[in-house]
Amino acid sequence: MRDGHIHSPYCPHGSGDAFEKYINKAISLGYKSMTFTEHAPLPAPFTDPVPEKDSAMQLRDLPSYIRDLRQLKERYRRDIEINIGLEVDFIEGFEGETKEFLDNWGKELDEAILSVHFLRLPDNRYICLDYSPDSFKLLTEKFSSLEAVYKKYYDTLLCSVEADLGPYKPKRIGHITLVRKFQKLFPRHFDDKNYLTPLLQALKKQGYSLDINGAGLIKPYCGELYPPEEWIRAAQKEGISLVYGSDAHDPQQLGQGIQELRKLPFFSENFNS
Repeated sequence: MRDGHIHSPYCPHGSGDAFEKYINKAISLGYKSMTFTEHAPLPAPFTDPVPEKDSAMQLRDLPSYIRDLRQLKERYRRDIEINIGLEVDFIEGFEGETKEFLDNWGKELDEAILSVHFLRLPDNRYICLDYSPDSFKLLTEKFSSLEAVYKKYYDTLLCSVEADLGPYKPKRIGHITLVRKFQKLFPRHFDDKNYLTPLLQALKKQGYSLDINGAGLIKPYCGELYPPEEWIRAAQKEGISLVYGSDAHDPQQLGQGIQELRKLPFFSENFNS
């Protein structure tokens, strides 16, 4: 079993548990491979919009993060494959800074994920869409409707797929239905198929893989995988490579969602796990 989306003690909003706790838990679950994908440092000119300013690790910590994982790769090489990765934010308007970061650090990574957490408002400020129900409510007010928020999210994701971020651009897109995190509080009365379909087509065209993320199942106002089964099936039909990710921010979250995925009839032959 492979888990391609795991956070670490370097996550400012995580549990703070040591790498070894994640690794030993993974081994106990039968993992054969795990990739740590800590939130990459945000671009220097970008101001983290969440109150705690804790969306991502600091750039000053990145060398020690990589050094720690290199040592752990060697220490546990007989027990489990450990990969060094990052979850890189695509932030509209900061493509140049992101490319520069990847040019400098991409060669140190085994793999990476490209995700969207921050949406740019019409006045060029940003809101973290998954921070809280209140922040999501503010998005609906700034964009005038729930559907406009969904459209903005998927348009930004599409931009992330098509953006030129250089040779080290991540080739996997993270939790593509993250915009549904608070869907029980903000039920939609429209079908987001019109936004997801062209996104999957763009992934197929670029040859990118898709993070099949278990975290949504434990979110009280979501209750489904990112993306849910319908869109996992659609991605599979497009021939898009599917990579399971627990998105664990705590060792006990490793493996979340995997039982639901194993119920899918095409799981074993189509998941990179």
